Amino acid sequence: MNVLISGATGLIGSALVPELEAGGHTVTRLSRSSSGAKTIRWDPSAGTIEGDLEGTEAVVHLAGESIAQGRWTSEKKRRIVDSRVQGTRLLAESIAALSAPPKVMVSTSAVGYYGDRGDEVLTEESAPGDDFLARVCREWEAAAEPARRAGIRVVHPRLGIVLSPQGGALGTTLPIFKLGGGGKIGSGRQWWSWVALDDVVGSTVDALANEGVEGPLNVGSPNPMTNAQYTKVLGKVLGRPTVLPLPAPAARVMLGEVADALLLASQRMEPAKLKGTGYDFRYPQLEGALRHLLGR
Repeated sequence: MNVLISGATGLIGSALVPELEAGGHTVTRLSRSSSGAKTIRWDPSAGTIEGDLEGTEAVVHLAGESIAQGRWTSEKKRRIVDSRVQGTRLLAESIAALSAPPKVMVSTSAVGYYGDRGDEVLTEESAPGDDFLARVCREWEAAAEPARRAGIRVVHPRLGIVLSPQGGALGTTLPIFKLGGGGKIGSGRQWWSWVALDDVVGSTVDALANEGVEGPLNVGSPNPMTNAQYTKVLGKVLGRPTVLPLPAPAARVMLGEVADALLLASQRMEPAKLKGTGYDFRYPQLEGALRHLLGR
């Protein structure tokens, strides 16, 4: 297939592109900063795509302002919303207008769709939350409507906490844990729906090919863990103690609203659709995933 990808240089895109190319697919990148062979320049804020999208058979949309980096000022929140909604709508409208639209658009979303839900098991049928991230995710998914109306199969992977030593929750906390300074966050009872980067890539490739996959798709391990359990397993893999907790008030002082949304919120996500399709998780257990990712 000819696959068009936004966010190709990010954490997920950097792993997905070589996987697709190894599978014989041709990848064209959407980039805000460059154009050239197999790269098309776009500017979501200006509503422009400077290139010919004809011949595109599939789209993977990953681009968006980082949620985890920086405090959530009003300006930061505006960028988080606009980068997702404007970019998704522009891409959906552009491919819908093609003479031969692609068959599928995989447009990412996040576990934040569900808000802070305690011990409730969350499937794709669960209602959305009502906090900032939940509202962002609802608008983000809705922005793909032009593609749906054009008959394009749209999939929204609601990504859990993506584990990779190159970034995300694992990459940023790894130096602290290696020094023996890690511990549970807040009560530690909040559920973390984690997923290995390999399974984000694997489930995305499957979603492109599987015509039966459509709409929201929970992408998280079938074995989520509480933060306290996650912390204990990471310490075991690293061979380091995890006895220095980060109290919730301290996390809020350090990170502001980000702490409540990303570290203290509880989301026990069940990948119901993925299991229903027979997707074979490469790393369903946390210890195996961490040992693979960290070479231990």
